[in-house]
Amino acid sequence: MTYDMKNNFDSILAGLRGGLIVSCQAPVESPLHDPMVIAAMAEAAINQGAVGVRIDTPDHIRAVRQRVSAPIIGLWKQQIPGCEVYITPQFEHAQAIAAAGADIIAIDATLRDRPGGETMAGLIQQIHQTLNKPVMADIDTLEAAVAAADAGANWVGTTLYGYTAETRRNTPPAYGLLTDLRQKLSVPAICEGGVASPQMARKALDLGAYAVVVGTAITGIDAQVRAYQGALSGD
Repeated sequence: MTYDMKNNFDSILAGLRGGLIVSCQAPVESPLHDPMVIAAMAEAAINQGAVGVRIDTPDHIRAVRQRVSAPIIGLWKQQIPGCEVYITPQFEHAQAIAAAGADIIAIDATLRDRPGGETMAGLIQQIHQTLNKPVMADIDTLEAAVAAADAGANWVGTTLYGYTAETRRNTPPAYGLLTDLRQKLSVPAICEGGVASPQMARKALDLGAYAVVVGTAITGIDAQVRAYQGALSGD
């Protein structure tokens, strides 16, 4: 990581400490999956005190960048046949979201096989050296978190806890994993996944999370309405 990038990232990181990062995303089939709608969600979140936003796809990042000056954690979900890794799986995806205006690049940093024979360490190095951007490593286990930190990730997030074969029996939030991350890592740990109330977010900070990412509980209208409707109809 270059000196200039370190200074820039340190400045971004300081502004995120103890704060709420709102993930503004929507299913592709939803009417909310529109760049202007996502940008409005992001602006509303920042207006109410969120310290940053997490945004998927170059088009959405570009729209949000036009309305929000707060840090954007960018990612690009890609379903590649025969590969379970889908969050910014390759450098070309990182390059596109950086060009769209992302300040931080989020990648899948699990220990699963990557497309094209790439390595997680190699992807982080390319993002640092070519794009001059810091990396958020989305992990599922302590082992993956340690590997990501050793590879140069600037912070780790518990994003994929409960969503991989190794952790599918676990239900997020990853409170136990957060405690381990705090003890084992020198880089900040972000709690993401399963945070469904302000009280749960507060607990994550108390357990050592540097910041908390909340998505569905705030911006997931489709999932929230479906859950309410299911409860009312007895499904």
